[in-house]
Parts: sequence; C-alpha cells; structure tokens
Amino acid sequence: MSDNDCEDWNEETRRNTKKLALWTGAWLATMAVATFGSLLLWPESQWLKVTSVLINLLVGIGVIFANKRHLQGLDELQQKIQLEAMALALGVGMIGGLSYSTLDVIDVIPFDAEISHLVMAIGLTYLAGTIFGLRRYR
Repeated sequence: MSDNDCEDWNEETRRNTKKLALWTGAWLATMAVATFGSLLLWPESQWLKVTSVLINLLVGIGVIFANKRHLQGLDELQQKIQLEAMALALGVGMIGGLSYSTLDVIDVIPFDAEISHLVMAIGLTYLAGTIFGLRRYR
C-alpha cells in the first residue's frame, strides 16, 4: 500500500467514524426526545409518543448502516478486533442477560431486571473487549 493509499484509507476511516458519531448522536437525541418528551411534554398524546419512537427507530436503522459502513472501511486487523469485541458483548448480552432476567422471574434478586442494566453491561463489555484487542494485537 502506497503512502497515498494509506492517506486515502485514513481519510475514509475518519469520514466513516464521523458519520457513525453523528448518527449515534442523532439516535441518542431522538431517544431522549422519545423518552422525556413522552413523560414531560406530551404525556397524553399517543400519536406523538408513537411518532417519536418510530423516528428513533428509523434513526437507529441509520446507526446500523453507518456502523456497517464503518466496519467495512477498517483494515483486517481492526475488523478482527471489532469482531472479537462484538462476539464477547453478544455473549454477555445473551447469556448474562437471560440469566439476569431468570433471576428476576424466579424472585432471587430483590429488584426488577431492567434493560438499562443489560445495555450498560453490553456497552462496558464491548469497550473492554476493544481495549483488550487493541493491546493484544499491538
């Protein structure tokens, strides 16, 4: 790969990363509007609640495609690191999440199993997996 190819690749990676960040920020904003708007601004309006959630869903689909495009633009080693981190996060989400939910269903834990707990566990696992992968393949 020539220096010019590396610069083009780095520019494409930067551009894809920025697009992913913008889509993710937009998704986060629409999530906040759907949640807090429904609770505080339009608690009686079913159509505004549904519309705000549908907009959030559509922006979320944009996040998925931006993430796919970002991953496709990475080199093989970066893709491998991401794949391993995602596999770890998926495993924690599925196995850990179902076990956590079962503990709630069978009344072993004294509180409700909330989806936010699972989202945090998946996010932290993905972050740790990415950091571990970057250090491992350094």
